[in-house]
Amino acid sequence: MIHASTAATTRAQTLAETLLSRAAGRTVYAGDLAICAPDAAMGTDGSIPMALDYFRDMQPDGTLPAPAQAERLVFALDHYGPVSGERAMALQQRARDYAQAHGICTFEVGEGIGHQLMLERGRVLPGQLAVGADSHAVSYGALNAFGSGIGSSDFAGILQCGQLWLKVPGSVRIVLTGKLPPYASAKDLALTMARRLGAGGANYLALEFAGPGVAALDMDDRIVLANMSVEMGAKAGLFPYDTCTGAWLATRTDAPFDPAEADADAVYVQTLTFDLDAIAPQVALPHRVDNVVDIDAAGHTAIDMVYLGTCTGGRTKDYREALDVLRQGGGVAPGVRLIVTPASAAIQAELEDSGMLAEFYALGAELQPPGCGSCCGTCGSVPADGERVLSTANRNFKGRMGNRQAQIFLASPRACATAAVTGRLTDPRVGR
Repeated sequence: MIHASTAATTRAQTLAETLLSRAAGRTVYAGDLAICAPDAAMGTDGSIPMALDYFRDMQPDGTLPAPAQAERLVFALDHYGPVSGERAMALQQRARDYAQAHGICTFEVGEGIGHQLMLERGRVLPGQLAVGADSHAVSYGALNAFGSGIGSSDFAGILQCGQLWLKVPGSVRIVLTGKLPPYASAKDLALTMARRLGAGGANYLALEFAGPGVAALDMDDRIVLANMSVEMGAKAGLFPYDTCTGAWLATRTDAPFDPAEADADAVYVQTLTFDLDAIAPQVALPHRVDNVVDIDAAGHTAIDMVYLGTCTGGRTKDYREALDVLRQGGGVAPGVRLIVTPASAAIQAELEDSGMLAEFYALGAELQPPGCGSCCGTCGSVPADGERVLSTANRNFKGRMGNRQAQIFLASPRACATAAVTGRLTDPRVGR
């Protein structure tokens, strides 16, 4: 680990150091403690109620005051739904009431996953610090922002004073070369990285993506990689700003922003290179994200449920790739349940307008409302005892989808759709 610097002279900075220096209002390096003012802070219905309890406990009179800088806050009601039970609904209503009382932007039930909405609605911009009381806030790094997950107590601190402290992470430079083959996806690259680094290989480090291969990744790809950086223990997964970033934002916001970049001679903890041309379809076996093998070596394990959704695999591109496989295969195999849960209402509207959603229905899929859905096991369909689930999600811990007796496998949208067609783990390259 790189230690804090007390030198009067400055030195070259990584992207993480540059971004956190801006947020702290002073120059900071890996190992320094930085008191930062986040440009955006998002809480979910799963984390806000506890944050409000902490916030109230901070007050001498035990009341719950207005938050500092309400305009920078977002409440996302995405983890619970009508099937979550009365207690969950009461917690959700508590968050809703506080937001309404203080003018806090709220993403309502059915609008989608908070992380997706933060990105697609322009709540996160290049050069910023954006945090979320949910670990997959690392997704924001796709937009050249320092995105990171925080706890409910940290969120309460932001409610109190509009600030939080962070230890500036060291950085691992992830150099990408080449271009993904037609049968491989960013999810396969993310699983390849987890396989190489391990679940804790980047503990409290930032993954900084670089190299000529970055230009071959679209924004959906980058979101997947930033999102899954936390599955290797990373504090953030950061991408440079380029024409892809600018084009993606141009249709979503006209707000000004100031992109950040790493210095050419910045110091990294480690540099790893991944050749995109060599990426093959992968699958994470139960019950670890880093328990990864090439899918053609995984055996033809029977699959009972296929899940297409989450903040890792619920965007239009994911559904387009899955639908191509379903068309070619003639639909969902008998005995397999295929569930489609779009990451946002806007994505669902795209699927409807393009006719893709009707095709999914015709080919045997079932639709569930935009949101976190089955991913975290608090809403959506829960697998039965002993069922094997292949999912586009980011985690497969025991009990992740609400049943500790189920087994969860992780793969790309193509591989998931291939399993829906064949009823078992199957290399999506078969028949190409």
